[in-house]
Amino acid sequence: MAYQLEGSLLEVCTCKVICPCWVGEDPDGGVCDGVIAYHIDKGKVDGVDVSGRTFSILAHIPGNVLKGGWRVVVYMDDKATSQQQEALLNAFTGKLGGPLADQVQLIGEVVAVEQASVLFTVEKGRGTLKIGPSIEAEIVPLEGPTGATTLHDSVFSNIPGSPAYVSKAPKYRANVPNHGFNIDIQNHNAVQGSFRFVA
Repeated sequence: MAYQLEGSLLEVCTCKVICPCWVGEDPDGGVCDGVIAYHIDKGKVDGVDVSGRTFSILAHIPGNVLKGGWRVVVYMDDKATSQQQEALLNAFTGKLGGPLADQVQLIGEVVAVEQASVLFTVEKGRGTLKIGPSIEAEIVPLEGPTGATTLHDSVFSNIPGSPAYVSKAPKYRANVPNHGFNIDIQNHNAVQGSFRFVA
């Protein structure tokens, strides 16, 4: 077994609530700039324990999500050892196959791989994400009459096979001008959920 990873996803982007990308439509405004963070509660990659680490990408999606061409900055958890970093990069860049390799096909360019401190918390459906000094978001769930609103079996998903909890971000800031990101918005799209990736 190449990897077995279980944990939580937090995602925010510049689309309005709800992000059209998840249902295969073009993003609001023609492009989608978002941050996607996977916190691994429990997992191993090629025998390396990566529990407690977070793998994140800041992505510019230039049009329909399914057409690819994403331009991404990868953020490695600065608490990860060099062995853990290598293992996570191998898994999340598709080198080890499985479900993570499917999304990698949409990425056109990795412009940088950087280390950063990561704050990733989810409590009672509310999430907080902070990556270094430049990226931060707050996430609150959207609720219906019976609880949280979810997407199932959507044409696109960052957590295939798991329900995605539709949310919104009262705050989303990504100030990374050297890579072309200057975002400071309120009450746009967010998604959270759990994942289990096995290959």
